[in-house]
Amino acid sequence: MSKIIAKNKIAYHEYFIDEIYEAGLVLAGTEVKSIRAGKVNLKDSYVFIKGGEAFITGMHISPYEKGNIFNKDPLRVRKLLLNKKEIRKLHAAVKQEGYTLIPLDLHFDRSYVKLNFGLAKGKKLHDKRASEAKKSDEMKMRRAIKEY
Repeated sequence: MSKIIAKNKIAYHEYFIDEIYEAGLVLAGTEVKSIRAGKVNLKDSYVFIKGGEAFITGMHISPYEKGNIFNKDPLRVRKLLLNKKEIRKLHAAVKQEGYTLIPLDLHFDRSYVKLNFGLAKGKKLHDKRASEAKKSDEMKMRRAIKEY
């Protein structure tokens, strides 16, 4: 049972997602309270691997109103909790030309905050147009069936 907190809507438009991974996050208490309030933004964020560890950067978690001195920097780099085997596999995949790690959504799994991120390859302009046309055609077909 998981409750989605934030989604990166642009990810599926801008990238082909090959594989999806789930990871825990190392967070401070005030950050978790702010996430529970839904004050998080995944836009312009990405995952990188450095020194055998995975990190997310660019994820904005607004400061908690009642957090005063315990609030952390909203854009700080946060560590992801993954196995060494997964990290090695991801590092090898990212070394390939054109692949990157893009956050897809942030959700609660029981009481833990988890991040789904995908191994992604960027779309070209004609790919974006083709996927947009396909989506439009599917919507027209659904409308026609509904009206019939």
